[in-house]
Amino acid sequence: MNANKEPFGRTADGREASVYTLANSKGLRARITDYGATLVSLYVPDRNGNLGDVVLGFDDLQGYIGHTTYMGATVGRYANRIGGAKFKLDGVEYKLAANNGPNHLHGGIKGFDKVVWHTKEVVAAEDEAWVKMSYLSADGEEGYPGNLQCTVTYMLTNADELCISYEARTDKKTVVNLTNHSYWNLAGQGNGDILGHELQLAAEKFTLIDKGLIPTGVLASVLDMPLDFTRTRTIGSRIRQTGNGYDHNYVLKGKAGDLKCCAQVREPGTGRVMEIHTTEPGVQLYTGNFLDGVAGKGGTRYNKHAGFCLETQHYPDSPNKPSFPSTVLEPGQTFTSRTVHKFSTK
Repeated sequence: MNANKEPFGRTADGREASVYTLANSKGLRARITDYGATLVSLYVPDRNGNLGDVVLGFDDLQGYIGHTTYMGATVGRYANRIGGAKFKLDGVEYKLAANNGPNHLHGGIKGFDKVVWHTKEVVAAEDEAWVKMSYLSADGEEGYPGNLQCTVTYMLTNADELCISYEARTDKKTVVNLTNHSYWNLAGQGNGDILGHELQLAAEKFTLIDKGLIPTGVLASVLDMPLDFTRTRTIGSRIRQTGNGYDHNYVLKGKAGDLKCCAQVREPGTGRVMEIHTTEPGVQLYTGNFLDGVAGKGGTRYNKHAGFCLETQHYPDSPNKPSFPSTVLEPGQTFTSRTVHKFSTK
C-alpha cells in the first residue's frame, strides 16, 4: 500500500488545499482532496487489466470551487433535501438556507463540499491505506444548531475496496445526514453516458415524492414500475418513463446500522463491477439529469447522464417526517456511517 500528498491549489481566501493519493498493490489508485473531503479520481482495472478513472470531476481546485455539481464531495450537514428549508426540534423552528427553490439541499449555500477540511491522519499499512479528515461545523452554520465535529475516512484496501466512514458529535441537539456524492461511469469518466450500465438495487420500496422532490411520507412499492431494479436492468431501459431521469431515494432491505448489500453495477464493455455495501437505510439514485456540458477532466464535456450517483443516506426530509428513521443527534451520542465500494470484473 502507498499514500502520498501533493499541493492542489489555493482558495480565494488563501487556504491551501492538498490532494492525497492512496494506492494498493493491484493498481487501484484513489485521489482525495481536503477541499470538500472530495474523491477526485479512482483508477480501476477493466477485464484486460487496463486502468481507467471511473469518477467524474475536475483537473484542479478551481474546477471544484467553480461548480455546484457536488462531484465526489462529502455533503452535509444534511445530504439531500429538507422541505421548506426548515425543521423543528423540541418545539424550536430552525430556518435553513433555501438553495433549491424553497427547499434546502446538501447543506445549503456553503455546505461541507465548499470548505477545506483538516487532515488528521495519512497512513499506509500492509493491506490498507487511508486518509482521515475533520471539519468543525459551527453552531448556526447554514442555520443548523450545535457545534458539529465531523470526521470522514477514505480507506483503500488490497481487497479492491474503497471504504468511506463518517463520525460526528455535537454539543447541542441537531440533525445530521452525511454522504459522498461521486458521479460514477465504469466505462471511464468522459466515455459516453451510463445508460447501458446494468444495475441491481436491494430495495423494493422508495420514498414517494411531490413535484419539488420532497417525500410525502409514503413508502411506495417499486415493483412493476420504471423504478424497479430488484432484478438487473440497464439504467437506460426505462429511464424515459421517469421524465427527466432518476432522482429517487430507495428504501434498502435490512437493518439500518448493519453493513448490508445496497447495489451492484456492471459496465458490459469493460467488465468493471462495483458492489456497494452500507450501514445507511437508504440510497439516492441520481442519473446526472442536469449535467449540461460541464467542462471536466482533460477538457471532457459531461453531458446529461454522463455519470450516476448512488448516495447512501438517511431519507430526504427526515427531520420533518417522524415516521422516517431519525436523523437527530444529541450531545453524548456519536453519529456513525460506513459505505464500502468493492470493485471486480466480470
